[in-house]
Amino acid sequence: MEHVNLLKLCVGAEKVEDLLDWQASARAKGPDGLPRHVTRMWPKRDAEVLSGGSIYWVFKGVVLARQLILRFDEVRGADGILRCGLVLEPRVHRTEPQPRRAFQGWRYLDPADAPRDLPAARAKEPDLPPKLQAALAEIGVR
Repeated sequence: MEHVNLLKLCVGAEKVEDLLDWQASARAKGPDGLPRHVTRMWPKRDAEVLSGGSIYWVFKGVVLARQLILRFDEVRGADGILRCGLVLEPRVHRTEPQPRRAFQGWRYLDPADAPRDLPAARAKEPDLPPKLQAALAEIGVR
């Protein structure tokens, strides 16, 4: 089965390091210690996502990172509402910058349209300011 990815805004984060800091906190982890992101909706294409899909994180209008999605957990909030917990691989892969317009919730992302992972040597480079990354990505400079 071909996999599909999810695309999600990384709300409250300006750079990949902000995501890493958040996921290092106890609040971002499930009972098993793995990072998870809780969302209201359960993906209808869950089998395709779980066959190798990742969540691609958008920071200030630019995709900069991804994480493999390991499974979906049911999460009941304090309000009693059942939600979907995206259980993520702890490793965050930096990607080539790819501009994305703002949207709500998450979107499916075909593997052919997903940005490539940065080579290991480039993944350790410090992040450029978000506006500069967006401008460079917009003109095709990666």
